[in-house]
Amino acid sequence: MDALGALAVTLADIDGGLRREPSLRADATCAILPTISWEEIVRKNLALALLLAAALSSTAANALDNSGTPVAVTPLATKTTTASGQPITLPQKNVEVQVSAYQIAPGATLPVHKHPFPRYAYVEAGTLKVTNVETGNSNTYKTGDFIVEMIGQWHQATNIGADPVKLLVIDQVEQGAKNTILKQ
Repeated sequence: MDALGALAVTLADIDGGLRREPSLRADATCAILPTISWEEIVRKNLALALLLAAALSSTAANALDNSGTPVAVTPLATKTTTASGQPITLPQKNVEVQVSAYQIAPGATLPVHKHPFPRYAYVEAGTLKVTNVETGNSNTYKTGDFIVEMIGQWHQATNIGADPVKLLVIDQVEQGAKNTILKQ
């Protein structure tokens, strides 16, 4: 069967049957084309699209199901406060999300700095010690830890391990703003 014939059969399945023009021979290629209006074509294509969307969404829903499918979701952290105990507050206008990858060499110490907006970091590798220079309190983070950095407080970070620290950093700032202020 040629491609045009296959299309006609597919349309016939959707349309519920072919209508033939009586003046044309039954074996002529053009005789197998259905005579349907543009509205019917649009309606049937919409119905087909909805069926396809429903099938795809059920597949996506099954992918999130944890009953033996190859997708697994493991919660890593739930936080309501920063590392220093502050409530997490978001920028009030034109929020922009900035994502960065950091790599800190073994023994390196970042300069004293602060963040005016929320900063989150996921430790992909290494061991990092973060010290609040205002209070003297420090926290040590290792591979797999999630950090909600302190807001508006001076601090510094040191790689205290033998391997580079790799961080995935997410900032929520007012659009166009920087989220690191170095202490002078």
